[in-house]
Amino acid sequence: MPGDGHESEHGPVPVRGPESGAGAGSERGAPSSGGAESGRGRSSRTGGRGRRRPSWARALRPSGLNRAPGAVPAARQAGPYLTPAQAFDALYAYCAPALVRQAYLLTGRRDLAHESVERAFQRAWDHWPEVARDPDPAGWVRAAAHDWALSPWHRFRRRYRHPEPPPPDDHDRALLDALLSLPPPYRRTLVLYDGVGLDLPDTAAETEASTRAAAGRLLYAREVLAERLPEPAGPRELHDRLAELASSGRTRAAEPAAVRVGGERRARLWTRTAAAVTVVLIGSTAMTLHTAPTHYVPPVPPGETVRGVPPRAAPGPLSDDQRELRDRLREALLDGPERLTPEAR
Repeated sequence: MPGDGHESEHGPVPVRGPESGAGAGSERGAPSSGGAESGRGRSSRTGGRGRRRPSWARALRPSGLNRAPGAVPAARQAGPYLTPAQAFDALYAYCAPALVRQAYLLTGRRDLAHESVERAFQRAWDHWPEVARDPDPAGWVRAAAHDWALSPWHRFRRRYRHPEPPPPDDHDRALLDALLSLPPPYRRTLVLYDGVGLDLPDTAAETEASTRAAAGRLLYAREVLAERLPEPAGPRELHDRLAELASSGRTRAAEPAAVRVGGERRARLWTRTAAAVTVVLIGSTAMTLHTAPTHYVPPVPPGETVRGVPPRAAPGPLSDDQRELRDRLREALLDGPERLTPEAR
């Protein structure tokens, strides 16, 4: 399709460039990535703490300031049509760095943030026909990455039982501690609204809550951060501080080809595991059918006590004739005519 996107073998992939409409949070009064950009145009380039305003104030939002939420840039030197691998690589290069920063704000762990983004894109590659036809493929991957990052099962993994070293800056450390003290739904709502710049209905939809509940979570999260942070931070300054905290450290994502190969390898492993389990189940079922009895065998009843039988009496003293017979039997040979020839009486 020469207009808004390219056609792949799995379906159309939107590849609108930066000339598309404004971002999702640029029209609302609350702070977004656009607020950070407008702050650069003022004479003062300092943040809420008197420091120089960072040039990466939009680091949490991959779409930037003037790009539609569902737009994905086209791959360079691409022909009129994109292959699935080219479309995936373009989506990965477009979203992965910002998703790593967002996952770090949700978890406080760099390794878990990179793992969450890789797993989300591996899942997107496994479901690429669905992702390619989604109106917002970046939102699809973002939801998958956030779900994996906030999974409660990570607390049982040995590599994540001990906390990571905190940020070196005291203000960043205080902000990260305040973020991690929030419940996961509140933390995710704050990152999506004040960090990414989504509007309230989109934030509520992505967190699977009503708009009223999302607004309550956002207000509560802001109150907790205002109480725990040493310096007050408004919504505009909070966006800049979140972006600064997320960008302090290693945020480079893996190569898209490695992610695709890892996802394919994982899919093959799960397929082989499922096939092996199926073979084992079929074999055990066949063995059970072969060795199982074909008719009903009644169980052996338990033993019962027999009553009324007289006890066995001991023999009494021998008579003279019995003693004489016993002596003759003892003196006789064990074999011979005496044993074979009957005696007449």
